[in-house]
Amino acid sequence: MSTSELHVVTGAFGYCGKYIAARLLNEGCRVRTLTNSYHRPNPFGNRVEAFPFNFDNPEALVSSLRGATVLYNTYWVRFNYRSFRHAIAVENTLKLFAAAKEAGIPRIIHVSITNPCETSPLEYFRGKAVLERALKETRLSYAILRPAVLFGKEDILINNIAWMLRRLPAFGIFGDGRYRLQPIYVDDFARLAVAQGRAQENLILDAVGPETFTYRELVELIADCIGVRRPILSVSPRMGYVAAWLLGTLLRDVLITRDEIQGLMRNLLCTNSPPAGTTKFSEWTRANADRLGKRYASELARRRNRLAAYENL
Repeated sequence: MSTSELHVVTGAFGYCGKYIAARLLNEGCRVRTLTNSYHRPNPFGNRVEAFPFNFDNPEALVSSLRGATVLYNTYWVRFNYRSFRHAIAVENTLKLFAAAKEAGIPRIIHVSITNPCETSPLEYFRGKAVLERALKETRLSYAILRPAVLFGKEDILINNIAWMLRRLPAFGIFGDGRYRLQPIYVDDFARLAVAQGRAQENLILDAVGPETFTYRELVELIADCIGVRRPILSVSPRMGYVAAWLLGTLLRDVLITRDEIQGLMRNLLCTNSPPAGTTKFSEWTRANADRLGKRYASELARRRNRLAAYENL
């Protein structure tokens, strides 16, 4: 990878995009980011150029991509809400792919999800599958990385499980909790992405970590690591969703959606692929137990407030 090459990372002020950008900078590459949080503090100073996405201005979008060797696309939305929707994220990503092709970018590293399917009743997994097909149809060189659950210090899911374990008298899990997850450390994922930026062949990779947990095991592990003892109760998916909706209303956030519950319970966050990451979730959780869940991490606050540093919201 030449240090004169320009690499574009979407969302370098956010979560996994920040780790990808940091690894590229450590290798001496020039890095540019496209972001919806153009005025958020730049954690990299003047080492990373920042441009808005300009989805509604195709010429400006192409211009911001021109000259790059690789595009790392992390852009997506977790759930449907008033101001953002999966369908819009799909539409915008198609614009991004088209702009990348027009700008002459030869390779795209795209973040997908485990078990995407165009016939899935779950819009998240369906939309990701549509985009995988669209990327292949561009005839650009590509690597599609399919993470299950990312964990790291800016994480929302794992942090907020710990937050609820610290504060609630009991923790409810959906059904029997035997459905599985394979969390991967966010910097391991970034390492995979940057390695694929150096490659040329087309690739689809399940980006999963070295440990597999049932959901119940994962909650029990977090509770043990942070030193709390709480009853872990099996509840119906409907009851669990209602409880999460009520708590989310109090917190002015969305804790979990019906689709996310279904995705969990259908084992869509688990594969039969060999591990691609090396960092063990169990060891990372123990090492970070003192700070894990000490404050609530709000998805909507991160989207509403585009001025504050991402990890402080």
